[in-house]
Amino acid sequence: MRLDSDPLNRRPLAAEPCNDSAEKCAGWTTEFIWVDPGWIAKSLLLSAFPAFMFGSIIIRGLGRLGISEVTSFMVLMPLLIFVWYYFVGWLVECWRYKRPGNARMISKSVDVEQSSSHQ
Repeated sequence: MRLDSDPLNRRPLAAEPCNDSAEKCAGWTTEFIWVDPGWIAKSLLLSAFPAFMFGSIIIRGLGRLGISEVTSFMVLMPLLIFVWYYFVGWLVECWRYKRPGNARMISKSVDVEQSSSHQ
């Protein structure tokens, strides 16, 4: 996802190559640099894909308001990823304790605790 640090173009970059004494000139550009993410970054992207999709919508919306997309990404994505993994953990716990075999195990542990408290 390409992020724009100046979405309203308040500080435009130079578009022309440098000449002898040009005030605004572009000597090099980063448009064609490609960084290949490792397997850790790819697995994070796959496992937290809904958080990244929801975050990209929010970040683009904030960019239209003039807020830096880079700053928005750095602040919002850790929070959204945490919320996503918390939600997935909550779903796993709900699923785990709603299974029929676990209900018997939970009731036995409650019976044991109650009988030990009465003694």
